[in-house]
Amino acid sequence: MSLLRFKMLETALSHKAMEVKAPSNNPSDYFGERVFGRKQMRKYLSKQTYEALVATIESNTPLTQGVADAIAAGMRQWALENGADHYCHWFQPLTGGTAEKHDSFGETDGNGGMLEEFSGKVLTQQEPDASSFPSGGIRNTFEARGYSAWDPTSPAFIVDTTLCIPTLFISYTGEALDYKTPLLRSISAVNKAATDVCRYFDKSVERVYSYLGWEQEFFLIDDSLYSARPDLVQTGRTMMGHEAAKNQQLDDHYFGAIPSRVLAFMKDLEYECLRLGIPLKTRHNEVAPNQFEVAPIYEEANLANDHNQLLITVMHQVATRHNFRVLLHEKPFKGVNGSGKHNNWSLGTDAGVNLLSPGKTAFENLQFITFLVNVIAAVYRHNGLLKASVMSATNEQRLGAGEAPPAIISTFLGTQVSSVLDKIASSHGDTDIRFDAKNAFRMSGLSQIPSLLLDNTDRNRTSPFAFTGNRFEFRALGASDNCAEAMIVLNAAVAEQLADFKRRVDERIERGVKKEKAIYETVREIINECRPIRFDGNGYSDEWREEAARRGLDCETSTPLNFDRLLDERTIRLFERTGVFNKVELEARAEIKREMYVKKIQIEARVLGDLALNHIVPIASKYEGVLLDKVWKMHQLGLDAATDRGLIQNIQDRTATIITLVGEMIECRKRANRIEDIRLRAIAYHDTVAVYFGKIRDHIDRLEEVVDDQIWTLPKYREILFIK
Repeated sequence: MSLLRFKMLETALSHKAMEVKAPSNNPSDYFGERVFGRKQMRKYLSKQTYEALVATIESNTPLTQGVADAIAAGMRQWALENGADHYCHWFQPLTGGTAEKHDSFGETDGNGGMLEEFSGKVLTQQEPDASSFPSGGIRNTFEARGYSAWDPTSPAFIVDTTLCIPTLFISYTGEALDYKTPLLRSISAVNKAATDVCRYFDKSVERVYSYLGWEQEFFLIDDSLYSARPDLVQTGRTMMGHEAAKNQQLDDHYFGAIPSRVLAFMKDLEYECLRLGIPLKTRHNEVAPNQFEVAPIYEEANLANDHNQLLITVMHQVATRHNFRVLLHEKPFKGVNGSGKHNNWSLGTDAGVNLLSPGKTAFENLQFITFLVNVIAAVYRHNGLLKASVMSATNEQRLGAGEAPPAIISTFLGTQVSSVLDKIASSHGDTDIRFDAKNAFRMSGLSQIPSLLLDNTDRNRTSPFAFTGNRFEFRALGASDNCAEAMIVLNAAVAEQLADFKRRVDERIERGVKKEKAIYETVREIINECRPIRFDGNGYSDEWREEAARRGLDCETSTPLNFDRLLDERTIRLFERTGVFNKVELEARAEIKREMYVKKIQIEARVLGDLALNHIVPIASKYEGVLLDKVWKMHQLGLDAATDRGLIQNIQDRTATIITLVGEMIECRKRANRIEDIRLRAIAYHDTVAVYFGKIRDHIDRLEEVVDDQIWTLPKYREILFIK
């Protein structure tokens, strides 16, 4: 082992965590203490102001300037009493992360002193530079004005000593430049459409909520080893590295005992998150070495998404205290599982009814089947767009890799629910479908749906969009994704489908068909229409890829070509009908995705080329020189050096090939950079540049196997992947 790597390992093993101790073992004692939530609002706001703010949160009632000033005064007092000295508008630009500009509460009083000020005007709106964030051509560099606007439905919180105010981010001309704005629009769209359908079953329903429960996977590695890998530092993944002899093949890491250092990190993370109102519930080892997962209790989608973005910030901060680095790249290590972010999604009424949960009566189950089938139909209708929402330069490394869902969107329902839908689809006239004791069907009467168990399905980890008893689990998101992007598409698609469903039902009712029968007949039609999206088998199999193509599902695997779905006529019509995006915003997002793809592949190509030529080839050549000296000495002694000659030739051939391949890759990159059209440039990077990564890596990894361990400077997988 090289001296450098030895020092890195020694440092990693000697680190002691700076653990923060929770003041109590009861989370209820400190949950939300860093959040300006309902409890804090009641304390720091007058009754009139509090009621006005609650009306805004629950009913979108506009706030007057006077009420905004009163809220700001109460929020400022709370923040100052809790150690805050700055405030910021916290938003989610199209970089994929979060953004914040801190301002002090301090203002000069005109008499040589200072006062702590925070007005309603500052609370509700600020003006960050919009040209410095991705805009997809909406804003020119010299057109810098943009606005961040307070989102009262997501409570303000304190991180360190800064009051963070969740906000939307829009351009001077009104287009959304963030994830929150379209997410809120999609939530509003699905609320309206779902409420209209709910009133077939319960006229008292006033609102339908979109719920999200994310599962966040990630890797942890020692900070010192991370710093010694330029590829990890600059790209988030290892561009080279031979697999460790032992990785995940013994299945001994998943749900295993959490390493003590990691457990200390997780305890600290949970404490910080709970104080910020993030209701973390679950923690465990994931499949790959050094891979872990945390998950919260479900929340309304907007808040849940904010909490996931905040979690990522807190994870990085807490990891630093424990001398770790968090890796959110979807495939940071070759040969072990990558990381995803599973979105568990459901709809619920203001009366607390989960619309995707089976009921106890036939009428309740008709409602359940209605919403279930319409969600399936929405996914079928926009399966290519849903895939495009999660495709990226990083997630393409994971999808379809035999460890995550394939790059084909399908739904898994399980045997029982599938059987119910098949019976409804094939029924004629008035039917009463029930289960007998043997789980067989018998039929009579009108639209009576059988009793269904909550856990009525097995789990299918190969399905990108699986029904899991009372929700759908969208498993195709990458670990680094903003949850909102997929939720925007899903909410909008379901809203459109429910609106079409209601139109079709109403047309039947206008023709004299009774409501219940009209619902049933429309459901039956939709079941038959969306049948191609339903698949309960092995999504990893070659047979499924062939079958999916025959069914007409989107089987495109090229990420840049997947982005084309964003500008399909069907997509534009979907988002304009639901009010989620206009065409300009869609065109901007398509351009941003293509630009981001090009930049990430470009960075990876540069890093790989630099490491190959300036680290790997010199290291291999140095060892080659050692071997040449040995062969010469053996020749002087008349000894056979055939083995060493063969090793020298192997090293020589591989270094020469690496130099040639890197040169070819650089030329392909230069040609791609000369392409003006961003769509064609992204395709060129995918087809002509990224294809070199595996070829170059293969030769480097083979060199790692034979070059003297004492000479090899980069930390190896066997050193990085096992936390002690």
